[in-house]
Amino acid sequence: MKIRDGQVVSIHYTLKLANGEVVDSSDGADPLEYLHGAGNIVLGLERELDGHEVGDRLTAIVQPDDGYGTRDEDAIQSVPRSAFPDDIEIEPGMQFFAHLPEGGEQAIWVVAADDQTVTVDPNHPLAGEVLHFAVEVTGIRAATEEEMEHGHPHGPDGHGHHHEH
Repeated sequence: MKIRDGQVVSIHYTLKLANGEVVDSSDGADPLEYLHGAGNIVLGLERELDGHEVGDRLTAIVQPDDGYGTRDEDAIQSVPRSAFPDDIEIEPGMQFFAHLPEGGEQAIWVVAADDQTVTVDPNHPLAGEVLHFAVEVTGIRAATEEEMEHGHPHGPDGHGHHHEH
């Protein structure tokens, strides 16, 4: 069975930056399951995995345009602390979802915070980075109708939600 759109694929992976720093890995955890062709993982990695089979090991170098995009430094902005919930301690690295005027939401990351102001950055922390993936394909199966409808795999309990990569 080869990887193609509409299949749930399980992979073990390690993601490093160009300098060799490991930023994410499934090491010591269950493999990552994703729905191929649904944009669950970065485009460049999905493209590299196309046509592979269980047991294949590959490395993929993904440029920013096919990864988390290029950085837009002008997008960083300061917002009043009052725009955030009072009962949360705001710390750099935290992720929030801002509601957009035209509807929908945008992920933003906190880069600095004090009592008055929170500086937020809509650039993904890995934007602008060349991503170096080492991947092993551990499973391939056909997606269920429900998984196709929802656009992501469901866990063994029928409906697991996992974090974005």
